[in-house]
Amino acid sequence: MVNQIFDNAQRLQDAFQVFNALSENLTQSYLDLEAQVARLSEELAAARSERLKTLAEKELLANRLQLLLKTLPGGVVVIDGRGLIVEYNPVAGLFLGEPLLGRMWRDVLNALPIVENPHQRLLPDGKTISLTLSPLGDEPGQIVLLTDVTEMRSLQEWADHQRRLSALGEMVASLAHQVRTPLATALLYASHLAKSDLDVSHRSKFAAKLTERLHHLERQVNDMLTFARMGTLAKERFSISELMTKLMENCEPLMQGKPIRFTVANRSDEDDLHGNGDALLGILINLVSNAVDAVGGEGSVTVVADRREPRYLDISVSDNGPGIAENIRARIFEPFFTTRANGTGLGLAIAEYVVKAHLGRIWCESSEGFGTTFRIRLPLSPGGTPLPGNFSGRAAFMGGDDAAN
Repeated sequence: MVNQIFDNAQRLQDAFQVFNALSENLTQSYLDLEAQVARLSEELAAARSERLKTLAEKELLANRLQLLLKTLPGGVVVIDGRGLIVEYNPVAGLFLGEPLLGRMWRDVLNALPIVENPHQRLLPDGKTISLTLSPLGDEPGQIVLLTDVTEMRSLQEWADHQRRLSALGEMVASLAHQVRTPLATALLYASHLAKSDLDVSHRSKFAAKLTERLHHLERQVNDMLTFARMGTLAKERFSISELMTKLMENCEPLMQGKPIRFTVANRSDEDDLHGNGDALLGILINLVSNAVDAVGGEGSVTVVADRREPRYLDISVSDNGPGIAENIRARIFEPFFTTRANGTGLGLAIAEYVVKAHLGRIWCESSEGFGTTFRIRLPLSPGGTPLPGNFSGRAAFMGGDDAAN
């Protein structure tokens, strides 16, 4: 009995010791946990403080960027992966017209006529903007920067004018013989006309040759003056069909006595155009004259006015002559470049300037042995409004027979 009591007491003592050990372990674990919670709380507080600081900095940066976008002189448009406009600054809205949010960028862009190249567009108010596209990094979409290049284009035109004046000065001496030769011929014909014994048939022949030489001199002088003079092309509303009719009337004499099929077709349903009708008529006469010379003895010359796209008027002058070699075709719009013995090489340079003054472009398509086509594309002003106020150029070109080669 005593031994049993002693064993029970011993077991109680052992259990108490185990309990004390567990209690100490729990106490230590609690203290460790409490220390860890305190440390995590400090770390969380520090992380939260850093996060708040970062958010504040990002908010400040976002505000600065927003202010920068608002004050930028250029327009900024953000396009998502679907091609929708999701953000833009006030300048872009001013350029392209409100509202823009949610519109397809393609539709907005296609409503603006192209100026010289697809990266330059004409705005309804007459300004010219340049487009620069950049990707959105890892996001699908693009950022478009719209820059007003109207003033820069004016400065470029002025610089081109100065260069052409310089080139004109250098060419005066070499062009002197081109004036002297027809002048000497005209004087010779005039001296023949002064003979009292000259019969009527010879008198008429010499008078016609004298008139032709004088007209040739006049055209050469007009080309040089038109190229050198900086002026403003008068703007007015004129009929495309009337332009084509005048072209037919002025070019018919070029075909007299020549087996050339000459056709003028107006397929445009846009009856009116704003610009300088005389200047456009002059360069078209030049192009037809060149085509007649290229065809030579027999062939065809065709002029077509058409609207292949709704916002543009296309005019083409085609012939079935021998064509133009590629090395010559690359230079035909250069001032003073000519393959003619009596040409000034100014006609096509003037044509290019007049077309650019109408915010259009002119180019040549030709292959040796397959004829030549000169194409002119003119933008139809948005809403039928006149060309912008900065529409400028040299005095109207009234014709000439030495446009290119």
